[in-house]
Amino acid sequence: MRDIVRGCGVALVTPFINGEVDYNTLGKLVDMHVEQSGSIIVTGTTGEASTLTDDEYHEVVKYVIDSVNKRIPVIAGAGSNCTASAIKKAQFCEETGADGLLIVTPYYNKTTQRGLVNHFRLIAESTSLPIIVYSVPGRTGMNIEPQTVLELSKIDNIVGIKEASGNISQVAEIIRICPNDFFVYSGNDDMVVPLMSLGGHGVISVVANILPAETKKMADDYASGNVVEARKAQLAMNGLINALFIETNPIPVKEAMGIMNLCSAEVREPLYPMSANNREKLITEMQIYGISC
Repeated sequence: MRDIVRGCGVALVTPFINGEVDYNTLGKLVDMHVEQSGSIIVTGTTGEASTLTDDEYHEVVKYVIDSVNKRIPVIAGAGSNCTASAIKKAQFCEETGADGLLIVTPYYNKTTQRGLVNHFRLIAESTSLPIIVYSVPGRTGMNIEPQTVLELSKIDNIVGIKEASGNISQVAEIIRICPNDFFVYSGNDDMVVPLMSLGGHGVISVVANILPAETKKMADDYASGNVVEARKAQLAMNGLINALFIETNPIPVKEAMGIMNLCSAEVREPLYPMSANNREKLITEMQIYGISC
């Protein structure tokens, strides 16, 4: 099955306590999402993969895969600005039992569009797992242009893109020129319904950390033709979604999870605890949505 996201994949946080990965809480979060999300994306941006040690990265990926135990797909973030390092991660994730990979564009050193095709091709050749490429230029400084996505879609095990450019015109062009069996997922929680209205296939979501069932229902409603309900859900969530990005992700979503007693709000440096002023704004939007604070 090429659609490994299944409508709504949660971009799972990595919970910390006193500077260490909190595996007890991680297990509880996994169980919640097995029941309420379509898939789990581990060690991505929201999972603070960039501040995990190599050992922690391996342990977190393995722990989530083992805990899920094939009940829903687990997609492992395995990107790097070093192609050789990304290949090693991809091979580890496949050996450990991941169902797919999320591979972000190279960051900092970046590359050309031709270099992007080569980077992703080499990773794809190193594994049999389905790959979702991840375009988030606001984080990486590297956009995947529509014609480049088209070239990537010709590689057998590159099955989709998490598109987080925020450029709906670019998303429309990607969907227009790419094959129908190439899956385009929103990387922006506030654009799920607009993207699906153009032919997109769902979302890899931050807000699903606190609203898993609601986010999945929104995507499923649109896919099943219940457009009015999906639109209402999108608009109802957008104030909260905006608050979840008032500071660098995942600072606000972890703060919200702390308020909801889902996990500690702790983040790793250089991320920093949320300001008191922004925390009040977040609480206000949570209450407007109907979350008890």
